[in-house]
Amino acid sequence: MLDVSFIVLAGDATVLALEDDIRADLAKIGINVTRRLLPKKEFNAAMVAGDFNLAFSETWGPPYDPHSYAKSWSSPDEAYYAALSGLPPPNTQAVLHMKIDEILKTETETDRETKWSETLNILHSSATELPFSGKRIPAVINNRLSGYQNGLQQFDYPIHTLRVVSGSKNITVTPGGQTGLFAGIGRLDPHSYRPNEFFSNNWVYEGLVEYGPDGKILPSLAISWTIEDISGGGQRYTFNLRQGVKFHDGADWDCSVAKLNFDHVLAPPLTTGDYHGWYGLPEQINAWNCTSTYVFEVTTKDKYYPLLQELTYIRPLRMLSPTMFVGGATSNPLTQNSCPTGWGTINALAVQLTCAGILGISGTGRWKYIQTVKDASDELQQVIFQRNSDHWAAASGDVVEFVHLIRYQDAAAVKAALIAETLDMVVGDGVLAPADLEEFRTQRTTKFSVFLTESLQNRIIIFNTAKAPTDDLTNRKIMIHAVNKADIIARELGVLAKPVDSLFPKTAPYCDIDLTPRWDYDAEKAELLNCPDDNKGKTETKLSTGAIAAIVVLGVGLLIFVAVLVFMVKREKDGQPVFQPLIAKDAEVQNDKNFQLKSVEEDHKLETGIRKHWIRAELQRIVRNIETFEIYLEERTRFARRLRARNIPHSFLTKAFLGIRYRDRSTFLAEHDSKSDRPRPLVFSTQSTPLQHALKISNILRNFWTSLFPEWAAADYYPIVSYSKAPSLWDILRKSSRAVLDQPP
Repeated sequence: MLDVSFIVLAGDATVLALEDDIRADLAKIGINVTRRLLPKKEFNAAMVAGDFNLAFSETWGPPYDPHSYAKSWSSPDEAYYAALSGLPPPNTQAVLHMKIDEILKTETETDRETKWSETLNILHSSATELPFSGKRIPAVINNRLSGYQNGLQQFDYPIHTLRVVSGSKNITVTPGGQTGLFAGIGRLDPHSYRPNEFFSNNWVYEGLVEYGPDGKILPSLAISWTIEDISGGGQRYTFNLRQGVKFHDGADWDCSVAKLNFDHVLAPPLTTGDYHGWYGLPEQINAWNCTSTYVFEVTTKDKYYPLLQELTYIRPLRMLSPTMFVGGATSNPLTQNSCPTGWGTINALAVQLTCAGILGISGTGRWKYIQTVKDASDELQQVIFQRNSDHWAAASGDVVEFVHLIRYQDAAAVKAALIAETLDMVVGDGVLAPADLEEFRTQRTTKFSVFLTESLQNRIIIFNTAKAPTDDLTNRKIMIHAVNKADIIARELGVLAKPVDSLFPKTAPYCDIDLTPRWDYDAEKAELLNCPDDNKGKTETKLSTGAIAAIVVLGVGLLIFVAVLVFMVKREKDGQPVFQPLIAKDAEVQNDKNFQLKSVEEDHKLETGIRKHWIRAELQRIVRNIETFEIYLEERTRFARRLRARNIPHSFLTKAFLGIRYRDRSTFLAEHDSKSDRPRPLVFSTQSTPLQHALKISNILRNFWTSLFPEWAAADYYPIVSYSKAPSLWDILRKSSRAVLDQPP
């Protein structure tokens, strides 16, 4: 019996339901799961300390996967930092970090593909996580609104695309936050993290560039840029800034403001892993300056390929108005830094920095923060935003003017408000129960529209490789194969998710690779891996009546099998095989104008006896257990040798393999999903001569046997025949197969 600790974030009903099902699946194979339901702060603390065996997590989706998510594993405040610390040589945690750093500095696309493939295969074979489901982001919108477009990342809620069809231009929205149900927007400062919410920061603040469809980098506060190599191995990025832009408080945007924001975010003590060093950009940028009022230059240490993509991130390099820095436009980044006051005084890299926070909320984004409304007991009720009519890409027409973010106690209250039409919109994961979402999608289409993104990120269960019993690779594999992902997802998530078998979505850059073995549900494999030793040494076994009866039946069946086998072997030795040739002798063939070669599929109908059933059973076993092309080759060779050892007639050996030969990996992958144990029929033209049939089959047999035993490839077993004196087809078949089989393996 294995005992494991599963930490779960409180407040997320979806995750709770999934954990309950996973716990039940693991219990079936004797694994006892202790669930620890933790609030956000305690959950994060447990992850950082490595105080867990299993923990739900998610990849970050675009634009972060795979590079920034993988880079974050070297940061102590991320779960993977603790979870990977138990990896054994040669691919230890330190080696993985080194490989990832090397990839991020790789110049050519081809080399990056190769290195990402190597690194992701190392993680996959180490079973460091249970890939669970792809995650889609839903939105349910009252039909009085139209024009909504799905966001491009998890917390991207582009409500500026909405148009008002009828009713008020003030709308009510309940968004999904980092803890599921909306609970507030945090400090709403651009240069820090929790409890800030991504979606609200994205509405208020903008960066130099923006993440667009298909990963395209779009202009934002910079309208264009150039990149050039410089001495020392780095690069220079020159940004031409957008002119005429104003912050919500009326301050002007120009290069001096860009530099001020960079000065504060990239102040040396904040570039470590404890603060902004969770991704590569802070370490890579080594200089920034203004060459004119609207030209901003940034230089890097290396040719760091994700730089522009990382400049699109919602935090921490979004632009704050200069009037909102303590000290204003001349704020000192070391004594008056914009980092939250709760971070205190930081001493690192031989520098001391004091966090002074910010004076207020002001960006250049599409929405202005107006106010937070609380009740008499200081409980949050709503947060109000107003459209920025002075935005450089301001929308026109019947646009939304005010957005009221409404807080509800639970998902049932959210559903009731939607139905009562006091709530216009729900957007984000973890707000509505999946069953309720499906109800709106299929049964309430008259008044509501449901939107779903493509799978943006993968939900995973992280294994702690440094804490028993998940420090054992076999135990991790047992748990992976024991969880019936498809069944759980169908019950709990419906259209919101599909099962996945890899860490990152296949749509993420460099992640569309074939990883083996497949981390799929396989209860039989899980049980075999988890075979207990408890019964070793015990001599007393009690059998049920049913078991005894089954043994008796099997014994009788075995006697019949032996008798039939002896009979068939005797007939074979006497030259009177049970299974007769496909066609007659040469003269009979040539005299029979109506001769047609029967296909292998038709010939199967003539097969009877125990040999047929044994071969079929073996083929089914092989197909059922195939995971990779290499395993297929091994199983195929092993099966051929077993057939030879049993003296199975060559006719059976030939027919059994005519339909299940895979000459290369691509053919295997293309046909593997069918997992059919029925050989494909060989179809011949009725206009062909018997000799042509014979040559075709003998070629197939020769290719097949030499692929099984490469050492025979040099030998010439091709039957030499002439049209004027053609041997019988059956003789050619026997000669072709027996000549090979008679050779030593």
